[in-house]
Amino acid sequence: MQIPGVHIAAGLMVSLLVVGSALADQSPSHVPYGSGDDSKSRGVIGISLHVGAEHVGDPAVLYVGMVHPQGPAHQAGLRHGDEVVSVDGTAVTGKSYEQVVHMIRGEAGTVVKLGVRAENGLRELAVTRVAGDKLPKGPAGSHGNPAP
Repeated sequence: MQIPGVHIAAGLMVSLLVVGSALADQSPSHVPYGSGDDSKSRGVIGISLHVGAEHVGDPAVLYVGMVHPQGPAHQAGLRHGDEVVSVDGTAVTGKSYEQVVHMIRGEAGTVVKLGVRAENGLRELAVTRVAGDKLPKGPAGSHGNPAP
């Protein structure tokens, strides 16, 4: 899915603000892809989300910014640029970034269903959460490149 430049710019600005403020409160050992401090007890799917909008004041949209290449989201078919529209059948419109992340996370071994919009239309993906410490960490910058 081709993301317009304005979406990318707005998304990067908002995500930098959200992630930057969150990281300021995190320990230096923070792991990307939503692992956080509770990674051993909370399941993750191996993605990071970016917030974007066409124009200032437009409703925000959640885009998949990065997909861990060995994570369950990648295996389920989630790709860079996909728009997350629902989690377990609940629309994400009007929800905060933190609310959506909380909806996606859950107990390791359980399934979360994501409604996503991509170039090929709407689809629903079932993704089994894994413990955050189960995702390989790899060298910095090795994740998040769009899948070939």
